[in-house]
Amino acid sequence: MVRPLIGLPADRRVIGPQPFHAVPEKYARALLDAADALPVLIPPLAEALGFEALIDRLDGLLFTGSPSNIEPHHYDGPPSVPGTLHDPARDATTLPLIRRAVACSVPILGICRGFQEINVAFGGSLHQRVHEVPGHLDHRDDETQPLDVQYGPAHEVTLEPDGLLRELAGVDRVRVNSLHWQGIERLGGGLAVEARAPDGLIEAFRVAAAPQFALAVQWHPEWKVLDNPLSRALFAAFGAACRERARARAR
Repeated sequence: MVRPLIGLPADRRVIGPQPFHAVPEKYARALLDAADALPVLIPPLAEALGFEALIDRLDGLLFTGSPSNIEPHHYDGPPSVPGTLHDPARDATTLPLIRRAVACSVPILGICRGFQEINVAFGGSLHQRVHEVPGHLDHRDDETQPLDVQYGPAHEVTLEPDGLLRELAGVDRVRVNSLHWQGIERLGGGLAVEARAPDGLIEAFRVAAAPQFALAVQWHPEWKVLDNPLSRALFAAFGAACRERARARAR
């Protein structure tokens, strides 16, 4: 069967005098290698895209991580610390796209910023600097270290006994990497917790009533995806759901 087509909403970056649309290669490689899918970049051009027509042509959506943060007005948060990187073009594209995709039974997977986007799209809010919240761990990575160190296992997460991740992992706890400043403050409506960090911070959730695969994680399973059993299983399950949609669309 033809590989399913999975959209990756891009960041908007100004390089020199011009704006560029970009997605880190590791996400595209994870879709190719572990989900057996074809990645396609979605430019952050919001309503100019025609969301309904776009969704009709896709078999899934992967909302990726990014150096930028969601603008806090989307969840009634306080102003960001000066110097915080934002991407309003991406916000304007992903937040409505998430809601429409779930309503149209399109499988979705969110990672890091994508995890936070799905939470905000469903009415949740975010801690902008988790390491400054009393009782929480410092979930940031050390950017002075090599990438293999930054993306190495950082802490355990406890998987909910009735969750999809628990089913995929076959164990109650797994070690994950941790490269984020922000985290969930209030979980969005209709979202069910899938995993928590040792400090209680929500690290994964699913859209409880979604008719198709709709799950998000705070960590980075795309990093060296084939070397981690849970990461491989997660992308394989996402790919399988996208293939099922592709078959249904072909009928």
